[in-house]
Amino acid sequence: MDNLADISVIKDILNRHGFTFSKAKGQNFLINRSVCPRMAALCIDKPECGVIEIGPGIGVLTRELAKTAQKVVAVELDSRLMPILNETLSGFDNITVLNDDILKIDLHSLIKEQFEGMPVSVCANLPYYITSPIIMSLLEQKLDIEKITVMVQKEAADRICARPGTRQAGAITLAVHYYAEPRLLFKVSPGSFMPAPKVDSAVISLNIRPEPAVNVNNEKFFFNIIKSAFSQRRKTAVNSISAVLGISKDNILSALNNYGINPAVRAEQLTLEQFADIANYLLKLH
Repeated sequence: MDNLADISVIKDILNRHGFTFSKAKGQNFLINRSVCPRMAALCIDKPECGVIEIGPGIGVLTRELAKTAQKVVAVELDSRLMPILNETLSGFDNITVLNDDILKIDLHSLIKEQFEGMPVSVCANLPYYITSPIIMSLLEQKLDIEKITVMVQKEAADRICARPGTRQAGAITLAVHYYAEPRLLFKVSPGSFMPAPKVDSAVISLNIRPEPAVNVNNEKFFFNIIKSAFSQRRKTAVNSISAVLGISKDNILSALNNYGINPAVRAEQLTLEQFADIANYLLKLH
């Protein structure tokens, strides 16, 4: 079934199975013939690679991944899509579909059981409403994966791939850069989906770092400092961190002064290295 990008074919399959799109699950299926092969090619560096796909939908991207990768394990939350995927993915013996929640499944065990000895990547067309939680869950678990290639809202892509220390940076920017090297690959128009969203999308790649970008003495405290600094963007980093975490302004100012940082600095002006320095300094005072 190589015509899954044909709207009439998709509608026929969905109608036969009585499927209706769920706004709550953020379902927008890819129908652009060129996007999925391009995503698959950018995700898979070598044919012996294994791929975890999140939210296969009706299996358009899944099929493209399976044509190149040694094995694909697709994790789909919506049980209504199981019979559809059984139909659209028939003929492929290197695809396993799991009806599960990617935020609850034990991915360490899945990788060990399904991809023994293989380099593993993650690929997905992510629902906009849950983009950050899924990306951060994948990164924070420190899985044995090499790369994450995902389609996200263009605005989220710009934020994630922004350079730390610039106006476009946010807490998610710093967190992603800590674990990976993000890169914006290409933009995707609303007409590439069914139903069409109201915003542009983009495909990004996160190459997992072998070691975090900076050395921190306590990761939880480090990320709390980042989140608190960005929680009130109009305020200075000193005021935001102090208000959220209850750390005295004098101690925060002492940390900034120790590293020659302007006391009036705002969160988006701080680099990953500076956040690490501030967190490590403040941790010693606790």
